[in-house]
Amino acid sequence: MKIGFIGLGVMGRPMAGHLIAAGHDVFLHRVKNASQPLVEAGGKALGTARAVAEAAEIIILMLPDTPDVEAVLFGPDGVAEGCAPGKLVIDMSSISPGATKAFAARIAETGASYADAPVSGGEVGAKAASLTIMVGSSEADFARAKPLFELMGKNITRIGVVGDGQTAKVTNQVIVGLTIQAVAEGLALAKAAGADVAKVREALMGGFAASRILEVHGERMIKRTFDPGFRIRLHRKDIGLAMEAAKSLELYLPHAASLQQLMNKALADGLGDKDHSALISLLQD
Repeated sequence: MKIGFIGLGVMGRPMAGHLIAAGHDVFLHRVKNASQPLVEAGGKALGTARAVAEAAEIIILMLPDTPDVEAVLFGPDGVAEGCAPGKLVIDMSSISPGATKAFAARIAETGASYADAPVSGGEVGAKAASLTIMVGSSEADFARAKPLFELMGKNITRIGVVGDGQTAKVTNQVIVGLTIQAVAEGLALAKAAGADVAKVREALMGGFAASRILEVHGERMIKRTFDPGFRIRLHRKDIGLAMEAAKSLELYLPHAASLQQLMNKALADGLGDKDHSALISLLQD
C-alpha cells in the first residue's frame, strides 16, 4: 500500500518505521537528521505535504497540536491540495475534537475521507508497536485503516464518528494526569512520614491502589528518572483541550482545572520537557 506519513517526531518516527518494515511504500515529509534512518530503511522523502498526498492512498499525520495539523492540511502545498476521491487522511495527533470535525468537513470537499486516531502509550508504546489507538471514523474507513493500525498498536477501538477518537484521547489524558498527581501526592506523603517509599509502592501494587501508573511512573518518581516518555508540556496541551471541551459543554471539571494549574506551575519552573511523572517535583525536592 502507498502510505504518506507526516510528523516524524518522537512518536512518529517509530510508527512510520513499523509501516516501512512491513513492506509498504511510505512517503515522508519533514525528514530531519533524526528521521534520516527511515529513508535509509526504504522510506521516500518528499518536499511538501501536497506531494505526499498526491503519492499516497492513505495519509497519516502525527503532529504536536491543532495549529500544526491545520497548517499541514490547509497551508500552501498542504495535504488538501493533493487530496482526491478515494484517498483517506488519518490524523493520529492529539488535537481539539471540535477542530477535528471542521477539518474533516473541509477534507470531504476534496472527495477524500477523514479519520481521527489519536494514540496512548508514549514513546515506549510507539517503539513496541503496542499503542492504544482510539478511532473516530466511518465503519468502512476503519476497516480500511485497521491493518495499518495493527502494525502500530495492540488495543484498537473504533469509538464512533469523526471527532470521537479525539474525545476519547482527551478523556484518557484527564484520567492519566489525575492519577499521576494522586500517585505523586501519595508517595510524597509516605516520604515525608519517613517510610521506605519503595516498600510502600511495592505493598500498594498488591492492593486496590495498584495501577500501571503506580507501577511505571511511581518507579520513576522514586528513582527521580524524568527523561521524557511524555512531556509535561504536551500533557498540559491535552488538559487544555479537555478544559476547552468542558467549557463548551458547560461541564464542571474541578480536578482537571487544578491539574492544569499544576502543569502551568511545572512549566514556569522549567519542567516542561520532563516526563509528566516529574509533577512530584512540585511536592518535594
